[in-house]
Amino acid sequence: MRPEGVRSYARGEILRGPLRSVAYAALAAARDVGDPAATAAARAAGYAAATPYIHPLATPHQAKHALGPVMYVARAREIAAGDDTGIGDEEIRWAIEHAPAAVRGIVRRMPVFSPGRSRLDALRHQLDAALRR
Repeated sequence: MRPEGVRSYARGEILRGPLRSVAYAALAAARDVGDPAATAAARAAGYAAATPYIHPLATPHQAKHALGPVMYVARAREIAAGDDTGIGDEEIRWAIEHAPAAVRGIVRRMPVFSPGRSRLDALRHQLDAALRR
């Protein structure tokens, strides 16, 4: 399946089954690429492709699947801009402003994230906290 599989799924053109291979391919690319921004972008793609597989068990792992696409895109953009955290914060703000009610409902059922120590943890916490409001 081609990388546009996630968009095809969103348009109702394919079932979710083929997205599993897209997710695995993207996550494998994240491990294989040597560029940190490309690694974060590939992880974002992998989590986006895996989104239809989120199940109703409210675990930290499932919460990471729900928030992963946005937090990894934000981190990829930061790294690509020379670690400019303002770029990542801008991406998180955009995602918060455009998040559908259904996404907010899913996040509210998941465990709350603490700020953590890494920049990725901070992005995840910022996104998580805002989507719960």
